[in-house]
Amino acid sequence: MPGDAEAGVTPVGRAHPAAFAPDSLVLNRKLPLWYQVSQSLRASILGRPQDASLRLPTEEQLAAHYGVSVLTMRQALKELETEGLISRHRRRGTFIEPRARRVSPVRLLGSVDAIVAQQSGEATTVLGHGAVAVPGDLAEFFPDCDEVVSYRRLRRDGESGEPTNWAENAVRPDIAARIDVADLERWPMTKVLRDVVGVRISRITDTVEARLADPVTAELLQVPLLSPILHYTGVTYDEEGRVVDVARIRYRGDRFSFSVTVEAH
Repeated sequence: MPGDAEAGVTPVGRAHPAAFAPDSLVLNRKLPLWYQVSQSLRASILGRPQDASLRLPTEEQLAAHYGVSVLTMRQALKELETEGLISRHRRRGTFIEPRARRVSPVRLLGSVDAIVAQQSGEATTVLGHGAVAVPGDLAEFFPDCDEVVSYRRLRRDGESGEPTNWAENAVRPDIAARIDVADLERWPMTKVLRDVVGVRISRITDTVEARLADPVTAELLQVPLLSPILHYTGVTYDEEGRVVDVARIRYRGDRFSFSVTVEAH
């Protein structure tokens, strides 16, 4: 029956989908809890295995998982519902929408999980990587390094295959030596640094500005030369105050919007 999968019933002869398992989250009490939870859950949804169930755990189960109240969890789920990532059905449960909305917001509010969420959920191809001399415009971030390891990646929409953004990361050599390139085709660099390599990230400084597509960007993103793009720069610091990664990401201007939320308290 067409509605069986959505109702959580597995037709005879089909393997039962793996249960959806959200990532863990360390809460920062200086930021709104609902926002942190929504961004962590967003990253889990977008980065879920292809065979994962579309049904989310209950509000109570998710609240217990994140260590927040049901009211906070409800607010986080409302945010994801507004974005179009989930749908909620009375007495049936909450389900991941197979098709998320086409235009994604670049939203910044000071959470590492928000950065992970923003970069998750797309098919990623590593275009190349290797040691290079520190670029002149990055010299201030790596004063003690002669070289950095550069990673170039192209992200595509998971359904259409259309290119959405491409990224360049400049990483300290001692950190890059612990990175498995295959992980960068599965997860964003921020997640690999924090959760795989074990870097203790203290902060990420973000800058987003409007630019015109240069020849390389125009070719990779399949947009006209000099068309508008969003240029994101993220500088990641560890607990010692060292810059471990500088990410420069070019987003297609017709696929992304930029917004910043400012809390009054």
